[in-house]
Amino acid sequence: MKLVIAEKPSVAQSLAKVIGANQKKDGYLEGNGYIVSWCVGHLIELANPEHYDEKYKKWRKEDLPIFPAPFSYQVTASTKKQYQVLKDLMKRSDVDSLVEATDAGREGELIFRLVYKQAGCKKPFERLWISSMEDKAIKEGFANLKPSAEYDDLYEAALCRERADWLVGINATRFFSTVYGQTLNVGRVMTPTLAMIVEREAEIKGFKPENFYTVQMLVSGVAVTSKRFKTKQEADELVEKINAANKAKISKMETTTKTEKPPLLYDLTSLQRDANKYYGFTAQQTLDYTQSLYEKKLVTYPRTDSRYLTDDMDDSTARLCCLMKDKYGYTKMVPISTKQVLNSSKVSDHHAIIPTENVSDADYSEIPSGEQKILGLVTARLLSSVGDPAEITEYALEVECVGEVFKAKSKCITSPGWHLLEDWILGKKQDDGEDDFGKKDDDGGSHGILEILEADASLLSEGRELPARDPKVKEGKTTPKKRFTEDSLLSAMESAGAKDMPDEVERKGLGTPATRAGVIEKLVRIGFVERQGSKKTKYLVPTDKGTSLITVMPEQIQSASMTAEWEQKLLEVEKQDIASEDFMAEIKDMIVDLIETYEPIKGADKLFPPRQYKQYKKYPKKGASRWQR
Repeated sequence: MKLVIAEKPSVAQSLAKVIGANQKKDGYLEGNGYIVSWCVGHLIELANPEHYDEKYKKWRKEDLPIFPAPFSYQVTASTKKQYQVLKDLMKRSDVDSLVEATDAGREGELIFRLVYKQAGCKKPFERLWISSMEDKAIKEGFANLKPSAEYDDLYEAALCRERADWLVGINATRFFSTVYGQTLNVGRVMTPTLAMIVEREAEIKGFKPENFYTVQMLVSGVAVTSKRFKTKQEADELVEKINAANKAKISKMETTTKTEKPPLLYDLTSLQRDANKYYGFTAQQTLDYTQSLYEKKLVTYPRTDSRYLTDDMDDSTARLCCLMKDKYGYTKMVPISTKQVLNSSKVSDHHAIIPTENVSDADYSEIPSGEQKILGLVTARLLSSVGDPAEITEYALEVECVGEVFKAKSKCITSPGWHLLEDWILGKKQDDGEDDFGKKDDDGGSHGILEILEADASLLSEGRELPARDPKVKEGKTTPKKRFTEDSLLSAMESAGAKDMPDEVERKGLGTPATRAGVIEKLVRIGFVERQGSKKTKYLVPTDKGTSLITVMPEQIQSASMTAEWEQKLLEVEKQDIASEDFMAEIKDMIVDLIETYEPIKGADKLFPPRQYKQYKKYPKKGASRWQR
């Protein structure tokens, strides 16, 4: 008898159905030589500080740092019943071996192994590693179970992440809370992310807009624009000169055709960014919708950082594309080039997110609207990614008049290529200022270049002199950077620290695709960040509490580069490139240095008013001081 342990009841039920474990029991299913049960998220967690010593019930600076040796674990209070079910099943005499069927990633590995070890189980186990919940994928997975030893290093990296988060979270939160007299939650990823939001807000508030002036005139019906002038007087003088000269000369008329490659497939972060951009979904909403679609067997595994498929998926991808075209009623003949999305060397744990063949039989009326939108994005991206390149023609006109150069630009899609498939499924994109081809550009370009060229190309031929008509002064103001949306923040998190890392580093940035949504949600939940704005476009704005926290944080805690480097080292632990002991030693050294050298910020009473001061006599509510991964 094999005991299969999944991460969630819904996943366990899907597995049980495929392998024939159809008899329902209390906390598990059984049949056909299998027992299938489940965890409920993290059943086992690191023990609280007071487990190691009663003195840690009170928060005192003199008791820091806290470095447990060894670390102890405890059963999560809310999941004791299901833990006992699993423990009893592991001890059953008819259970010869186990199948680890938790989510195929770092956290899934940690969830299973901690339960296995806490229960004292010594029975052999194998690993189910799949990227889709389709029946076919499950059958193939069970037919090709992996040796557990292949994932020992993944487990080691997961332990390092969990323990490093605990160490810095417990120590830094207690340290800064006792120094400043109120709970100041600190997190390895959370705090640098907050620092980026606070820094952006400071740039915006400190920004001083400056007036600038340009001169615009018409040449052969095309509006051309001068450089910027700091004073209106300079612009007015130029208008006078143009009126006196009343002629201009075409110095350049350049037409350039560029190819726009099809977009890459979605990983979780790029899907979250587009869902926020098009539909206003938060990163967490997108993850939840995609996870639900995964459990319904309609998309593949969501928590992936790859944007490619493996080389052996050529035929299945071509078949899937044809099914999706039929499902969405696209009848035009278009070439499908799957080779451009296949690259096994760029797929680590899981391939990119794609729809499954089950979508072709799905009843959309039974799928919630949010999930429909995500499914539409994923399907549109699959079909777009295998389409033809688009062809974009750009027009650049330069005109000389009284010693000044005037410019106009325009561009349009001359061959839509992959855009056809995307637009069919999603409809035309909303105007976001980036994908509006053929409209005027940021420096005041023209709609009319193409029209003039089509009417009579000689009108804009280089060297031709034409009348300079209707010169006018246009006034503008410089603008600050925009506040972060979840789209732009996810992009910033993904690229944080990249400039300080070698090009060959595989994973850069703050956190992982699987954890970034949770980081943003925690910042909002604990009151460091607020969402402000319209229903669709929400900006992430730091609160006074969040700004105050970053004001007192030292560089090593709020540094995006350092945190991104730690994330890379966790990957190196996973690959056995560095020892886990060395990684943990670095974390401990940083904590010791922080506690021994930090000097409280002067004037902190203004940041943290006395009325907010508290005495800490017991551990705060669950999760209050955990280091957010």
